[in-house]
Amino acid sequence: MIARLSMVAAFAALAVAGAGIAAGAGDKGDAATPPMATSLRPLSDFAGIKDRKARSLALFAEVGKVIQHPRCTNCHPAGQRPTQTDAMRPHMPLVVRGDGGMGAAGMRCMTCHHAGNFEPAGVPGNPKWQLAPEEMAWAGKSLGAICAQIKDSNRNGGRSMAELVHHMAEDELVGWGWHPGGKRTPAPGTQAQFGALFKAWADSGAYCPS
Repeated sequence: MIARLSMVAAFAALAVAGAGIAAGAGDKGDAATPPMATSLRPLSDFAGIKDRKARSLALFAEVGKVIQHPRCTNCHPAGQRPTQTDAMRPHMPLVVRGDGGMGAAGMRCMTCHHAGNFEPAGVPGNPKWQLAPEEMAWAGKSLGAICAQIKDSNRNGGRSMAELVHHMAEDELVGWGWHPGGKRTPAPGTQAQFGALFKAWADSGAYCPS
């Protein structure tokens, strides 16, 4: 009975946090947070850039509109605690990364986050809900630093470039960013557009910004 009440209390607290997510949907965050984009340029816009490196850099800058969006950086936090809302506030109630990015014992991510968004309480959800590995912390980092992380097989889970393209274009947890539910601001464009831009960046040499 005590354990059940604790879970109910935790869920209620998260419901309050969910209301905060909705209320904070228009927040822009601090000055270090890049402005949120609402769309992605079509791949065809980059065909006219004849220099391969320049085209690659331009493509990654476009990809960065998604990578640096709060729907991504909230789950790629700097530190042990995820963030939430467009302002990237510390997660409430207080939770930590824990083993495998799934939360601490007794307060695992799936205790409150389920297979889909739970709109009555404003709680987001996905079958794969968890934090990105600590080695892939993106929050507060430059686009160049994030690019280097993505390409580093010692930090990206050992993924090849082809596996990275598949992850970005087809992974369902990545795809949640475009279907966040409630009043959360979705990532710009679509996952298909993002995947195509990411693949084009990889095919053009996968150059990173300075």
